[in-house]
Amino acid sequence: MPDFPDIPRHIAVIMDGNGRWAKERGLPRREGHRAGAESVREVADTCIELGVKYLTLYAFSSENWNRPEAEVKALMALLDRFLVEKSKDLKKQNIRLQAIGQLDRLPVKTRALLDKIMAQTADHTAMTLVLALSYGGREEIISAARSLAAEAVAGTISPDQIDCTMFASHLQTTGIPDPDLLIRTSGEMRVSNFLLWQISYAEIVIVKKFWPDFRKNDLIEAVREYQLRHRRFGAL
Repeated sequence: MPDFPDIPRHIAVIMDGNGRWAKERGLPRREGHRAGAESVREVADTCIELGVKYLTLYAFSSENWNRPEAEVKALMALLDRFLVEKSKDLKKQNIRLQAIGQLDRLPVKTRALLDKIMAQTADHTAMTLVLALSYGGREEIISAARSLAAEAVAGTISPDQIDCTMFASHLQTTGIPDPDLLIRTSGEMRVSNFLLWQISYAEIVIVKKFWPDFRKNDLIEAVREYQLRHRRFGAL
C-alpha cells in the first residue's frame, strides 16, 4: 500500500479500452466488457483498503446508446449481473451505491434493480460507489442551467445570486466532493464528456493499459503519482 498519508478522498475513473482489449485477442467486444467487470471489483476493493471515500466509474456514457443494439443489450445484461453479484459485497463492505446520468433511459429491469440496491445501501458509510450510467457532462450542465433558469423565471432566485456553489447544488453530484484524482485507461488523452464541471482541479493520470488489464497495483501506482504532485488550485 502507498506509504504516504495523502490518499485522494475521491477517485474518478474513465474505464476505457474494453473493446480494443477484446479485439487484440480475437474475442467479441462483449468479452472485453465482461473482463472489465473484474477490474471494477478489484479497484473497488482496493479503494476500500486505501481508505478512499468516493469512487466514481464512467460505466456507460450518453453517447454509448449509439453503439450497435446487440452490444448495448449485452452491456445492460452485464450491468444487471454486476449489480446482483456486487450487492452482497456492497452490504458486507458497508459501501453505499449511487448513480448519476439519464437513468430514465435505462431498461425498466435495470433501473428497478439499481433503485433497490441504492435504497438498501443508503446508510452505508465505508465508501460511496458512484456509477455514471447514460451520463454526459454537457447534458448535466445544461440540465442544471435549465433548472436555475426556471427558478429565476419563477422569481424564487435572482440571477445575480447564482454562483459556483449554487450551480454545483443543481448538479447530480450534489453532496459528493469533486474528484481529487481522475484516472483514464488505454492511453487516450481526453476526458470524453465526463464530470466536466467537477474535474476542474482534479489531478489526471493516464494509464496505457486497457481497462480489463487494470488491477490493484495499477491503482496504487496512480495514487502514488497523485501523492507526488503539488496541488496549487491556481495559487503559487
